[in-house]
Amino acid sequence: MRVFLLLLLLFPVLELFVFVKVSAAIGFFPALLLIIAGSALGVLVMRVAGLATALRARESLQRGELPAEDMFQGMMLAVGGGLLLIPGFISDVLGLLCLLPFTRHLAARKMRERAEAQAMRQRAFQDDPFQAQPPRDGGHRPNVIEGEYERRDK
Repeated sequence: MRVFLLLLLLFPVLELFVFVKVSAAIGFFPALLLIIAGSALGVLVMRVAGLATALRARESLQRGELPAEDMFQGMMLAVGGGLLLIPGFISDVLGLLCLLPFTRHLAARKMRERAEAQAMRQRAFQDDPFQAQPPRDGGHRPNVIEGEYERRDK
């Protein structure tokens, strides 16, 4: 938690430092125009990515598939657009990395591998490994609901 707080406080300082360095190299107004152009690109990406993700998810649902991959791609596009909206060159570079198809597929593969590993660990440490096996009496189990009742006649 402290590391996150430190990064949260350090990030604007780093953005300002990079902006000063870039503006010293190319000039203040061109650097400012680059920041504004990055934010405009972020707005465009957020609008287009949201609609495209919703359409792809709906098509996947109509085919009877789970749209998990489409939703993850849409989330990555939204994160990239959000990072482009934040003024600064570091956030713009991170946002552009989120928008590249190669990095999105790499992140999706890594997340899938971690989820599969987590599922395997959970299966390895379940309480009763024989609980999931079918009953041995031919699959017939009586429907019994245990409880108490009291008969009340008038």
